[in-house]
Amino acid sequence: MTRFIHNQFAKQYLIELLSNRGQVETSKDISGEIRQADVYFIPYTQTPENLFNLGILEKIAANLCIIEPFRNSVTPREIRSCLGKLFDICAGLEREVNRKNQKTTKTDLPLLWIITPTISQAIISGVSAVNDTECNSPGIYTLGKILRTKIIAVHQLKKSGETLWLRILGRGQVQKEAIEELRNLSVENPLRFNVLELVYNLLTMLELNRGLEPEDRELIMELSPLYLERLENATQKGRQEGKQEGRQEGKRLIVENLLRVRFGSLDEELLGIIEQLLALPSEELSRLILELSREELLTKFI
Repeated sequence: MTRFIHNQFAKQYLIELLSNRGQVETSKDISGEIRQADVYFIPYTQTPENLFNLGILEKIAANLCIIEPFRNSVTPREIRSCLGKLFDICAGLEREVNRKNQKTTKTDLPLLWIITPTISQAIISGVSAVNDTECNSPGIYTLGKILRTKIIAVHQLKKSGETLWLRILGRGQVQKEAIEELRNLSVENPLRFNVLELVYNLLTMLELNRGLEPEDRELIMELSPLYLERLENATQKGRQEGKQEGRQEGKRLIVENLLRVRFGSLDEELLGIIEQLLALPSEELSRLILELSREELLTKFI
C-alpha cells in the first residue's frame, strides 16, 4: 500500500517540476497489452524563459522521454518490463511516421529513464550498463544508443544542487537530506513551496496508512518538524483570519498521528497530555516525541 502512495507522490512531483517545460502525461496507456508508462513527457518546442534550473532533471526534460520512478530497488524483471513499454511506444511512433512516408529521426523516439533508489552491481553488469558520458555524473548509466535507456541510481548521485530534484525521489537518508536541502532553499524559489506541499501530502497519506513499513514510520518521525512548522504557520494565519480553532484542531490531529506512529497506539494516558504538547513550540514538540520513550514523555507531563 505504501508503495502505491510513494509512486503517486513521484508522479505528482514530476508533474509539478516538468509541466512548465512540456506536456506531462501520467499512466500513459500502451497499445497491445494492458500496460501504462508512469510518466510520458513531450517537451515544448520553445521553453518559457526564466524557469528555475532543475539540474540533471533539466537535461532529462530536454527530450521526449518516458520516466519510470521506483520506490524500491529496480529488479531485472522490472527493467525488462520498462524496456517492453519503450519498445511498444517506439513501434507505435515508427508506424505513425511510416504512414506519413517520412523517416524516423532520433528525436522522434523517446528515451527511457529508470529512476531507482538503489541498484546492485550485479544488475548493472547484467544489463551491460556503463557510466553515461552525456550527463557526466556518478550514478547515471546508459544501456547503449540502440536501446535508448538510462538508469539513475539515486543513492550514487553526488550531493549537489544539480542532483537535488532527483535525490528527492530516493529513499532513507538520501531522501531525508534532499528534503532538508529543499526546505533550506530561498523562500523566493518558485518550486520550494509547491514541492514541500507535495511532501506534506505524502506524510499525511503515510500517517493515515495502518500498514506502515519501518522506513516509512521513520520518515514520518524525521520529517515531523517540517509538518508541525507548516501547521504552526497555518495557525498564525488562522488567527489573522479568525480561523484559529480549525487550525488548532488540524494540529491536534497531526500530533495524535505522530504519537500513534511513534508508540504504536494512542491510549488514554497519551491522550491526556496532548493539550500540554500542543502548547509547546513545534520544534520542541517534535523533539520530545522523537527522543523520549513513552514513559519519559508521560512522566514529563503528568
